[in-house]
Amino acid sequence: MPAELPALSVLDLVPVRSDQTSADALAAARELARTADRAGYRRYWVAEHHNMPAVAATNPPVLIGMLAAATERIRLGSGGVMLPNHAPLVVAEQFALLEAAFPGRIDLGIGRAPGSDPVTSWALRHGAGGVDDDAVSRFPEYVEQVEAMMSPAGVAVAVRGGEHPLRATPSASSTPTIWLLGSSDYSARLAAARGLPYVFAHHFSGEGTAQALALYRDGFRASSTLGEPRTLLTVNVAVAPTAEEAERRALPQLLQMLGLRTGAPMVAQRTVEDAETIVAAGLPESHASLLEAMRRRWVIGDPESARAQLAELAATHGVDEVMVHPVAGALRGEDPQRAVGREQTLSLLAA
Repeated sequence: MPAELPALSVLDLVPVRSDQTSADALAAARELARTADRAGYRRYWVAEHHNMPAVAATNPPVLIGMLAAATERIRLGSGGVMLPNHAPLVVAEQFALLEAAFPGRIDLGIGRAPGSDPVTSWALRHGAGGVDDDAVSRFPEYVEQVEAMMSPAGVAVAVRGGEHPLRATPSASSTPTIWLLGSSDYSARLAAARGLPYVFAHHFSGEGTAQALALYRDGFRASSTLGEPRTLLTVNVAVAPTAEEAERRALPQLLQMLGLRTGAPMVAQRTVEDAETIVAAGLPESHASLLEAMRRRWVIGDPESARAQLAELAATHGVDEVMVHPVAGALRGEDPQRAVGREQTLSLLAA
């Protein structure tokens, strides 16, 4: 008996194509979120990446506010906020405010990676007197601080011999759901220890998935907010009416990831036709084999085969939910304020 398709959600890095401005990319993200909302997806998360020509998702709280206002019922969240880049109070204030504005619809996914190059990371963390040098090593402490400050009771801070209350918002009636994100065992262990739901970034790594999820489940300790392990898996997906079209649509993002893995200069995401021209001219053998290895970890195909692949992936890893990262690129001449291939991916999967 074939495996059942689990609950589906969406991860959006807000890609910027060679035919788009930042404003176009944001307009396309808004339409994609509306597509996911209408199609019944459970949640829609945006990532945090900086100083990248092909990614407009630099500020999750700002994007979440925009997308929440443009949708009706879908949960909005971060996939994730890279906590070492920010003061914990700032993150707690931002998401407590979002939860107050859109109660019951906000998720705070937290990650530990920089989400950028070393120079940009320095500018984020220290350029204006920001967080301290050991922000990464203090990640567990910062997660605890964010969680406490968003609660209605807040947290007591000891300063000069006295205790001072610190709350992210004056009178919280609900709090965002906190998720820990990771592509290694570090966040799996921390999420288990703190009794938080866990997301494995299968879309980025594709390796070590089973081991990280097993570590999380085996070490899980129930918390006041979560009684048993809760898991989510992200995966790169391109769906089209035919498998051939899906393969074409996936090519621009495959080349984007190939460039990232091989240290090539980052550029805006190419159109399908431009990507095909590059591949037709010939890739170095090592690059071609790397591209094919990445492609095998992605879900690319017609609706029926894509649904079957996602169901099998979810069953294999025993996850409660799959978060689709729609990677279908654009054909030359398509509306720059829409992401036709990405919208099609979500619509066909949910049909």
